[in-house]
Order: sequence, then structure tokens, then C-alpha cells
Amino acid sequence: MSSEMKVALVTGAGSGIGRAVALQLLADGFAVVLAGRRPEPLQALVEQAHAAGQQALAVPTDVRDPASVDALFAAIEKTFGRLDVSFNNAGIGAPAVPMDELSVEQWKNVVDTNVTGMFLCVRGAFGLMRRQVPQG
Repeated sequence: MSSEMKVALVTGAGSGIGRAVALQLLADGFAVVLAGRRPEPLQALVEQAHAAGQQALAVPTDVRDPASVDALFAAIEKTFGRLDVSFNNAGIGAPAVPMDELSVEQWKNVVDTNVTGMFLCVRGAFGLMRRQVPQG
């Protein structure tokens, strides 16, 4: 990595807004770490980036799982040694059912993805940015 290259993380990078943001960051010259639960779309995006001479790394990640998020930030630190941008986009909606039919397990899945996942990623990004030189 050149000392001028900035590194960005995009969670939920396999589709939708996350994919679009990742593509724009790549076009803007960032090295982009692509995180998401499904490895296939992440790898396809890496191949597209590499074909265009861009730098991307796919790290399959479940943001609900602290060990998975820790492994994500370990991969970022090992590969790039720094992080400049963290776009925490991973999220899900509750199933489209009446509230009294929504199970506690379904609700916990939404909260674990959207709230706990955000916390784990912000915590990981903050820790890496604090350790890196120069600090982020």
C-alpha cells in the first residue's frame, strides 16, 4: 500500500447501498475492505476491483458475532496497517408480520445486527484508528 492510499471498510458490501458505496470508494482511489455475510458477492466485487486496477479485500463477517468482527479488524490491520473510513452499513429489517406475531428471536436478530453489530464495528474501528500511526 502506498503511504498516500486511504483504507475504507464497508459492511453490508455485498449488495445495495453497501455495494454502491464500495464501488464509489474504489473509484475515488481508496483500498476497500468489503465485509458481509455472503462471501460470493464480496469476492465478485474484489475481482471487479482488481480487473480495474483497484485494491479490495473481501472479509466474510457476521457483525452480530464479536469474534467475527475481531477477525475483520485483525485482517484490516494485518493487510493495510490502518483504517481511515468505516461505513457501517450492515443491517436488516424485521419480518413483515404483525407485531404480535414477531418472535423474540426475530427481534433479537434485528437488534443484534443493527445495534450490536454497529457497536462492535465502531469499537473495532476506534481501536485500530487509535493504534495506527498516524492516528485516524
